[in-house]
Amino acid sequence: MSKINVRSPYFINIQETNLVSAKIEIIIYKGAANTTWGFNPQYTLVSTAINESVTFEIAELIKDYIPAAFNGVYPNDLDATEDYTTMYVDYRVTETLSTGVQSPVVTLGLRAFYGYGYFEEGANPQLLQGYLQSNTTILKLHDAPIRIPVDNENTNSVAFLYQGQQVYSWLPSTGLKIQDQVVYVSNGVNGADSFEERVELDGGTFEDNACIDQFEEDFELHPVDTVYVSAVDGLTIIKVDNIEECKYTPYKVTFINKFGAYQDIWFFKRSNLSMTKKDEMFKSNIINNGSYNTYQHQYETFHVNGKETLSLNTGFYPESYNEVFRQMSLSDKIWIEYNEKTLPVRLTSSNLSFKTRLDDKLINYTIELEFAFDKINNVR
Repeated sequence: MSKINVRSPYFINIQETNLVSAKIEIIIYKGAANTTWGFNPQYTLVSTAINESVTFEIAELIKDYIPAAFNGVYPNDLDATEDYTTMYVDYRVTETLSTGVQSPVVTLGLRAFYGYGYFEEGANPQLLQGYLQSNTTILKLHDAPIRIPVDNENTNSVAFLYQGQQVYSWLPSTGLKIQDQVVYVSNGVNGADSFEERVELDGGTFEDNACIDQFEEDFELHPVDTVYVSAVDGLTIIKVDNIEECKYTPYKVTFINKFGAYQDIWFFKRSNLSMTKKDEMFKSNIINNGSYNTYQHQYETFHVNGKETLSLNTGFYPESYNEVFRQMSLSDKIWIEYNEKTLPVRLTSSNLSFKTRLDDKLINYTIELEFAFDKINNVR
C-alpha cells in the first residue's frame, strides 16, 4: 500500500469524464488500522474541477498530527506512547459529475511517516525499503548500543553478528499499532548509552574505580560488528565500527532522517560551548528629592536572557556518511544527549560542503548546534 512522507507533498488526483467537483474527507489517527470508514474527519476539502480534474495535497495537513517528539527513549514494538513519527490516514473521495453525485471511494490504513523525498525522486515519494537509513557503515561509541530502525511491515528479519557468530536476531511482529511500525532493533536497554547508564536505569549505584575502567576498556557489552537486514527490497549488510575516545567527551546527536526514523550520529572530538546574550535597556530617572544614589543604575537592563551554542567535531568519518550529514542538515527535529539530559537543538550551520577521500583525505565535519530554548527559564 502507498506510503505518505509528510514533509513532501502527497497528491491525490481525481480525473473523470464530466467531473464538476470533488470532495475529500480525511481521518488521521493512531492505534490499529480501521477496517471501516469512521466518523468526524479532521478535514473536509471541496474543489471545483478544471478540465475534468481535481488534485488535493494532504501531506501538510497530516504533518501537524504526528508528534515527532523524542525524550531519549526509542519507540519499540511493545507500544510507543508519545515519541513516534507515524500516523494512519483514511480518506474518502466523493465525485460530483454533471450527471449527479457518485458513491464515495474509501481508502483505509494509509501509513504516514515524518519523512520526505528528494526532488529527483519525483512526486509522492514512497521509500518502501525495510532498513530506514541510508548508510551501510555505522560508527558508534565503544560500548554504546547500536540501533537499527526498520519498517516492521517491510522487513523480514534482522540479525546481529560479532566475529561471524550471530549474537541476536529479530523478527517482525503482527498486528502492531501505527506508532510501533518503525522498530528500533537494538542490543541496548531502554535507551542507555553506557555501562554506567545501564546500571543506573536498573536501579543500581555506579561506583567508578580503576577496575571498572579497565573492564570497560577490555570488554564491550553486547558486541556487534555486522548487521544483516532482510527486507522486501533485498538484503542489506551493515558494518559497525566501534570507536574509542579517551581524550574528548563524545556526544550523541539524534535527528529524524528522510525516512521518518530517529537516527543517531556520534561526535567524537573537540566541542566548544559558547553563549550569546540578548537584552533591552532604558534610561531610568533616579532623582529623588534633588539627589540620587550612586549605586543605582541610570541605565536599566531588562528582558535579559541568553542562548547557548555548541560546536562539535565528528572525528574521521567515511565518505558514505555524506548522505547522513545531508539528512541531518535538512532535519527540522534534532536532539542532543547533554549532561545526562535529552535536549532540543537546531543546526545553525547553514552551509555544508561535502567532503571526499580523494580531495580531503581524512573527512571531519564541524557543526554548530544552538540549544532550542532560552537559558533562563521563561516558559509561561
